[in-house]
Amino acid sequence: MSGLLDAAVLGALLAQMLRISVPYAFASLGGTFSERGGTVNIALEGILLNGAFAAAVGTWFGHSPWLGVLCGMGAGLATALVHAVACITFRADQIVSGVALNLLSVGLTKFLLKVIFDSTSNSPRIEGLPEWHVPGLAGIAPLQTLLGTPLILLAAVCVLAGARVLFRTPFGLRLRACGEHPEAADAMGVSVTGTRYAGVLISGALGGLGGAWLALDQHSFTDGMSGGRGYIALAAMIVGKWNPWGAAGACLLFGLAETLQLRLQGGRVPTQFIQMIPYVLTIVVLAGFIGRSVPPRMDGVPYRKEQ
Repeated sequence: MSGLLDAAVLGALLAQMLRISVPYAFASLGGTFSERGGTVNIALEGILLNGAFAAAVGTWFGHSPWLGVLCGMGAGLATALVHAVACITFRADQIVSGVALNLLSVGLTKFLLKVIFDSTSNSPRIEGLPEWHVPGLAGIAPLQTLLGTPLILLAAVCVLAGARVLFRTPFGLRLRACGEHPEAADAMGVSVTGTRYAGVLISGALGGLGGAWLALDQHSFTDGMSGGRGYIALAAMIVGKWNPWGAAGACLLFGLAETLQLRLQGGRVPTQFIQMIPYVLTIVVLAGFIGRSVPPRMDGVPYRKEQ
């Protein structure tokens, strides 16, 4: 009986870890595409927040969570487009642009929350995405969660597809070339500007999906609900060495840390220390990995085509 109970507790823990890891996975995969092309995307935090807000608005007024998902992707794309125009076309400092967009997103979503829902804290309750029962997996919580929850399954598919696109397709080769040696890519007839735009926009669409998951999973939008997840997703990307597989593994690690944080609340340990767990783990893991993680050679360097 104790063994069954332990297995059930472990299964519930792993299922919760999967749910928590979803926004990290989408955002870190998006960051991988952006930085493989040579554009640092610190704006992932703002992309998540805008995606969550747009998903809540779309679901509320469209009466469909699937419409909310599309709205979340659209908001992520729009935010990423602003970042791409600033950094690629006008060659603005990529860190400054990303931080500015993050700050803008915090203020903009708070303002629109008041205008649309007459609230400064949260939106009304919205409908979440339907989940389906997978026969034979009722007693296996992690697999039921993975295969029975649309956006979790989509996140797994995106990791698989992202790895293949980056390392097994002509587009992936061009994108990586633009991040490593844009002059050589340009000489071979590759549009460095267009390819870098594509990488940043892909990151926006994926980050918007992560934001949509936040709103739909919690059935509302809450002011500042991204809660630093975009930055942790960037850390996961670095730990994963700009590889979708490595980034996904790091996201699961950070998801586990957040799961433990939630499970430990209410005990004898002060809440403030428990809330520090994901962020302390991020610092510790980065300290151990960042020296061995080599970014794309021209990551963060604007490309100026010589005449």
